[in-house]
Amino acid sequence: MVLLNDLHQRLQADDPEEKRIITGVSWMQYEALLADLGDSNAYRVAYLDGVLEIVAPSRRHESGKTRLGTLIELYFLETDTEYFPTGSTTFRKEEKQAGGEPDESYCIGTDKEFPDLAVEVVITSGGINRLELYRRLEVKEVWFWQNNNLSIYHKREDIPFEFVSTFGYEKLQKSELLPDLDIDLLTQCLRITNPLAAAKEFRNQLQQRLKKA
Repeated sequence: MVLLNDLHQRLQADDPEEKRIITGVSWMQYEALLADLGDSNAYRVAYLDGVLEIVAPSRRHESGKTRLGTLIELYFLETDTEYFPTGSTTFRKEEKQAGGEPDESYCIGTDKEFPDLAVEVVITSGGINRLELYRRLEVKEVWFWQNNNLSIYHKREDIPFEFVSTFGYEKLQKSELLPDLDIDLLTQCLRITNPLAAAKEFRNQLQQRLKKA
């Protein structure tokens, strides 16, 4: 297993978001790493069945997740939706051999031990499968922002044949957690490069639509 004092050097490369995958890691080693990292936001750590994934998020990654989180929280505010932000909290279940840190996450309606919604900004591909990870953590819905597109997956209680490849999640065109959210509008505003302009446009469009409702 990589020692913490070697981790920083190994993650420094031309790509500011280098990813390291380490196999054969015990749950005890995983928890020891989390304890050593403490509240540091320098790395994102995920664990599944003895595989450890460590990512040093790039500025582009952090910008994307913050912009998406801003618009989601604007939606909660404008629609008076009760929510509890859980951010990049480390969620883990030893009995499921799974742990991870979403880019953003939320409990909706009531506060819970695990979030209802996990949001992931995908810059580099590969690594631990997030749908399998979140299925074990019993997260109801997972959103992926990748290549200027938003993909939405909702967890089904059973895993019918057609959802085996997505680990029991069904890919949807709209959110079941937030059924009134216009995903096309959200995507359109996320593609606006200026964060302030994006937030203002999203808020204005929401307010106009709520007045007509």
